[in-house]
Amino acid sequence: MEMNREKLCTSKADVSSDSAYHCSTCHDEEEWSNTSRGRAKSRSLSASPALGSTKEFRRTRSLHGPCPVTTFGPKACMLQNPKTIMHIQDPASQRLTWNKPPKSVLVIKKIRDASLLQPFKELCVYLTEENNMIVYVEKKVLEDPAIANDDNFGPVKKKFCTFREDYDDISNQIDFIICLGGDGTLLYASSLFQGSVPPVMAFHLGSLGFLTPFNFENFQSQVTQVIEGNAALVLRSRLKVKVVKEHREKMTVQNGIEENGVVSTNIEKEVGKQIMQYQVLNEVVVDRGPSSYLSNVDVFLDGHLITTVQGDGVIVSTPTGSTAYAAAAGASMIHPNVPAIMITPICPHSLSFRPIVVPAGVELKIMLSPDARNTAWVSFDGRKRQEICHGDSISITTSCYPLPSICFRDPVSDWFESLAECLHWNVRKKQNNFAVEE
Repeated sequence: MEMNREKLCTSKADVSSDSAYHCSTCHDEEEWSNTSRGRAKSRSLSASPALGSTKEFRRTRSLHGPCPVTTFGPKACMLQNPKTIMHIQDPASQRLTWNKPPKSVLVIKKIRDASLLQPFKELCVYLTEENNMIVYVEKKVLEDPAIANDDNFGPVKKKFCTFREDYDDISNQIDFIICLGGDGTLLYASSLFQGSVPPVMAFHLGSLGFLTPFNFENFQSQVTQVIEGNAALVLRSRLKVKVVKEHREKMTVQNGIEENGVVSTNIEKEVGKQIMQYQVLNEVVVDRGPSSYLSNVDVFLDGHLITTVQGDGVIVSTPTGSTAYAAAAGASMIHPNVPAIMITPICPHSLSFRPIVVPAGVELKIMLSPDARNTAWVSFDGRKRQEICHGDSISITTSCYPLPSICFRDPVSDWFESLAECLHWNVRKKQNNFAVEE
């Protein structure tokens, strides 16, 4: 999926501007290479050739199939839409390049994890002393006593640039990001950038590690490859979420009488609307909160009411989030390159309420049903949890700012390896074959 990018861009030898309406595979303009079944062999990041030979990485056929023909019969055709903002891209063609050499890096370490102190120190020493990089670190990371009291680490620590979440804006200061931890560390890195996100390199030093493909043993060579711009990318789409709250203010009334003489005991006055926006990598979760009643929320798609969710709640997830809470709630798992939004009910009070996948371009709107007995609660990637009352609304669509995650091999190999190793997908004892009769 190709979207709007700023400094970071994938290889420019992909497709022309009219690629949304013309497919070279359909018109026999693409040369067949001598690859097995039209697919290049998996390559690890460290074994990838230089950026100049990017043309070798194009598969002869896209994994998503050829672009559909837009002429139907002798006279009919599809109206060309100049507002088209995305099209499906061959995952093998998504590769990292730099407009200018990267100079600054944000290192995110999992807080309160003593096992990450030594890898964190080794990485920072390598970045500052051997690569002359400007290293940004969150201020509370350096407040750890094990780091603050380490005299040997003092000279390196003095070179750091620090920031505080929700106080300092570093969105235009960071060239790329290195995460040390688990999947939660990557989600935290995403939350720091509400606009364009720098490339993210995630090392598996946490518990699950579905989104962290790199091992730390050979971090020097792997980080060098990324700095040189020689790596595959997967663009993990995010959700753009807008929460509109009817801001009400309760007034205390003395003796049940207002100044204008109207008798009342409890008054709520509307004093305007509060609007909040979020960029979400995994999912938006609307649930019933502490109430014992079923949640009743209406789900609209492009302005049309499609259903009312009666149950514990609903999950709206990206393809990246389809392997998280949504998978636990019974949803299918979607590859990150598929442009889609998944809607998954949580314990619905209906036997026929199945998860559905909708196109990435639609706009979803979630509101409390008018006759709902209780309020609802919403969270974004497990954070910023807040209450939703009658009249409030949650609008969700695909963001034009994806998270560019650096691959160890390629988007397809990394994803299936994570399914097998982290989720034990399709793991069972093999069936015995029939014994050959003599």
